[in-house]
Amino acid sequence: MASPLPARNPTEVQMSQLVLPCHTNHRNELSTGQLLKWIDTAACLSAERHAGCPCVTASMDDIYFEHTISVGQVVNIKAKVNRAFNSSMEVGIQVSYEDLCSGKHCSICKAYATFVAQGPSGSKVRLKPLTPQTEEEKIEYSIAAERRRMRLVHKDTLKDLITRSPPDTELETRDGSGAVPAEKTRVESVELVLPPHANHQGNTFGGQIMAWMENVATIAASRLCHAHPTLRAIEMFHFRGPSQVGDRLVLKAIVNNSFKNSMEVGVSAEAYGPEMSVSPRHINSAFMTFEVLDQEGRPRMLPMVAPEPGDGERRYREASARKKIRLDRKYVVSCKQTEVPLSVPWDQSNKVYLSYNNVSALKTLVAKANWALAREKEKVRMYTLEEDKFLSFRIEMSVCITASQAFSLLSNLWRRHEWDSHYVSAELVQKVDDDDMIYHVVAYYNQAMPGYLNYVTTNVAGLSSDICATFEACEKFLLKNKEDLISRLQDF
Repeated sequence: MASPLPARNPTEVQMSQLVLPCHTNHRNELSTGQLLKWIDTAACLSAERHAGCPCVTASMDDIYFEHTISVGQVVNIKAKVNRAFNSSMEVGIQVSYEDLCSGKHCSICKAYATFVAQGPSGSKVRLKPLTPQTEEEKIEYSIAAERRRMRLVHKDTLKDLITRSPPDTELETRDGSGAVPAEKTRVESVELVLPPHANHQGNTFGGQIMAWMENVATIAASRLCHAHPTLRAIEMFHFRGPSQVGDRLVLKAIVNNSFKNSMEVGVSAEAYGPEMSVSPRHINSAFMTFEVLDQEGRPRMLPMVAPEPGDGERRYREASARKKIRLDRKYVVSCKQTEVPLSVPWDQSNKVYLSYNNVSALKTLVAKANWALAREKEKVRMYTLEEDKFLSFRIEMSVCITASQAFSLLSNLWRRHEWDSHYVSAELVQKVDDDDMIYHVVAYYNQAMPGYLNYVTTNVAGLSSDICATFEACEKFLLKNKEDLISRLQDF
């Protein structure tokens, strides 16, 4: 008998859409705005399956578009909830296209959206926890907390990078004789929110707002290059408030900065009531990266932008900072789970994303099912994992102490030298909150130092006494300090 199919995730939603001419742009390629509508719809339906009540889009993480989709092809979207927090949840979305004639399938993008459950009168709803079932779901569940932390500190990361950057010498040294004034790329457009633009709760559909924003951003980019640009990346939509049927949405866009082969367009959406006299409500803002492709599909060189004095120069500098963060994040965060980079230089702009990468890489590695017990010596067990050209080691030891006590003691990097002879130093880089801090740790484990070489050469055959000594020292440290920790917690 055939083995039964694995149980399907109850929050999973699948959507397939045939790309028709009404969905495409002048190149007969699927409009990115239309794709954003479909992505948001599928993600919202997945969120509501878990919440059991209406949900609204709170944010959409960075999206990198790998390919375009042509008319006649099929867009396949799969969305499912990765993790539920108190009143919000992360939904993972995978988008691919299918060519019906050739049978070819190709990945388009992967996105993560945050949704908030809403009860009567817009009150927040406490969500039930999500229990992951498959290995992939367990990995996404674990890493979702790291992605959430990245969203919370993203603004501080940008401010920190701008503060640490040297004075803006680029504005002074670049030859601006052929630069296009940024003011010439400015776009403003108004949209009346009608019932077809609203979701089943009466609020303006998040996907529709994103599509309108993409439209004005494309026009602004076209005014700089006098060509039809291609959208390559979107940096984090963040919805700051709802709008309703009858609102007038004013959408504004301007080219913030242009680089050699790409440009950043800043776009915002504001809502007004019918009277238009009351102060606008800020609905959303985003930054979009465009390229202009030649006939062979290669990015063309773009003209420079001359920013407006004051606020325009601020946007110009911030665009440069965002580009650096975007490149670091794309390399670190967007790696496939099986292609985690082995080494990435650390600096202030990518410290948050390297922290995310370290956690996700370890959780992905530990979750693999084909670890093999290679050697056991006293209380210490060594497991190995061979995949392609990589050989990974995992060392385990059982100690009579609760997990919370062990974490409290071992996470204190100031005391690690008491049990780890290979440990050198730790420097506090950033205190994210009371429970979350980022350290720069120096140790010999990842370097070709004499002590580490003994690990490799000896442990291929079995456990070395050096590893056992380190773990025995760790055990003594935990047991020695366990009672002191209990006393301190009771006093607290």
